[in-house]
Amino acid sequence: MNEQTQLRIGTRGSALALWQAEWVKAQLLAAHEELAVELLVIKTTGDKILDVPLAKVGGKGLFVKEIEEALLDGKADLAVHSVKDMPAELPEGLHLAVMPPREDPRDALISRNGAGLDALPHGARVGTSSLRRAAQLLHLRADLRIETLRGNVDTRLRKLESEGFDAIVLAAAGLKRMELNHVVSEYLEPERMLPAVGQGALGIETRIDDVFTNQMVASLAHQKTMTTVRAERAFLKRLEGGCQVPI
Repeated sequence: MNEQTQLRIGTRGSALALWQAEWVKAQLLAAHEELAVELLVIKTTGDKILDVPLAKVGGKGLFVKEIEEALLDGKADLAVHSVKDMPAELPEGLHLAVMPPREDPRDALISRNGAGLDALPHGARVGTSSLRRAAQLLHLRADLRIETLRGNVDTRLRKLESEGFDAIVLAAAGLKRMELNHVVSEYLEPERMLPAVGQGALGIETRIDDVFTNQMVASLAHQKTMTTVRAERAFLKRLEGGCQVPI
């Protein structure tokens, strides 16, 4: 088989990351029947360190660094990321080539008894790994006890019960992609809880000089999403934002 009919997608190994990579694979195959597309599952630093709050792990790109290294080494041709996990600055030689249509950018509250944010009991324990979410939750409800919650979507949902949280906050997009809408107690509107930069958007990262791959992924581009998210990322870059600041 001609090498130029094959593409390798670098992805994390979580259920959500694999769903996203498989979705991109399906879109590529629908647009280019001649392609052969395979997934390359890569474990990132963020996947390996699960017992430390993200803000204390330090550095940027905890969930993308090893995948970007595979791109630069030529082991992968493209990578599928949740844009909110991507640092504002990308490694030299790589770019955010395209973004497909954005999913719901809101945060979602999942509580044990179905209560919304305002109905949670005084001093309720709320789990999140995000400084941004923690800061905004405390602005809305200063009485809440915000506690660190790490792990993939399914892990966090299990911990809601097993570790006695009253509620947790997750990205609505991941829940919708995993068909878990039914667990949501309340969608937090942006006027109350501003989402992360790029939240809900998928980013397809490629080597800038890889003409073939860039041509193949062009069919997935959604201009409104790309314009909006690039503006958000420019703002993030200006503020030097990352996991260690609440934006």
